[in-house]
Amino acid sequence: MNLKNFIRSIPDYPKKGILFRDITTLIKDEKAFSETINQIVEKSKNFEFSKIAAIESRGFVFASAVSYILKKPFIMLRKKNKLPADVHSVDFELEYGKATIEIHKDSIKNNENVLIIDDLIATGGTAEAAAKLIEISNGKVIAFIFVIDLFDLNGAKLLKEKGYNVESLIQFPGH
Repeated sequence: MNLKNFIRSIPDYPKKGILFRDITTLIKDEKAFSETINQIVEKSKNFEFSKIAAIESRGFVFASAVSYILKKPFIMLRKKNKLPADVHSVDFELEYGKATIEIHKDSIKNNENVLIIDDLIATGGTAEAAAKLIEISNGKVIAFIFVIDLFDLNGAKLLKEKGYNVESLIQFPGH
């Protein structure tokens, strides 16, 4: 199954000049969604980890299903002021603005290996912030798995240059 066929491209969203790769068309198709989860599960077998983390919000869709299948705890990396207990925070730049993500301070034990799952890697700012949150929490990022890599925006390359394992299911140009 070619998962690319299930991704809708929307020009000038959320602002002019951005070509948005929409995963809603993939997740609304039960066969494509199931295949996507199966492929993430297969890629995850290359790594030893004890927890799965995902970046709000579209990463939650994929990571929660993978967490259920692999019977691994799921950690939510959320936007600022969305978690109720004590948090670690990291500010970062997006390709179209600034943001903050947070993790509960009690989410990770010392030296736990964590797999991070998200829907898309573009410039790498969000993913790098996610890695910082795991590391601030004394965990180790064992790998990233993305559904989509916008390869010409070099986010995956940035993460690899920083020593992270990076996998993706689909590659698209970013523009």
